[in-house]
Amino acid sequence: MVTKKPDPKKGKGKDKKKVDKTKMVMKKIASGGSGSKAKKKKWSKGKVRDKLENQVFLDQPTYDKAIKEIAKMILATPAIVSERYKLKVSVAKKLLMDAVQQNLLQVIRKTNSTLICTRLLKDVPATA
Repeated sequence: MVTKKPDPKKGKGKDKKKVDKTKMVMKKIASGGSGSKAKKKKWSKGKVRDKLENQVFLDQPTYDKAIKEIAKMILATPAIVSERYKLKVSVAKKLLMDAVQQNLLQVIRKTNSTLICTRLLKDVPATA
């Protein structure tokens, strides 16, 4: 079997490359323009937080459990109590004040907006 050498004058390989390029250009035009256009930025809606469903009222078993555990806390603030027992902050403040009145906690700092308590140390005398 004799194989024919490709004719250098015809140049079939070159024509095929040109045809492929023109097909690609036609596809780009048909699909909506050149591929170098930048897409519009989509603005994010920010971070989404889950809405807290904290209790507004405190039932007796929860109250007893909370008072017992709050007395053992090294540091107690309304935010910590609110997060741990799923209470509103206003309810947590009243719970802390009840613990202070029962002499289970000692107030470190109390202002209009802040209430910081710690457990009562019986061995160490309080300093003024």
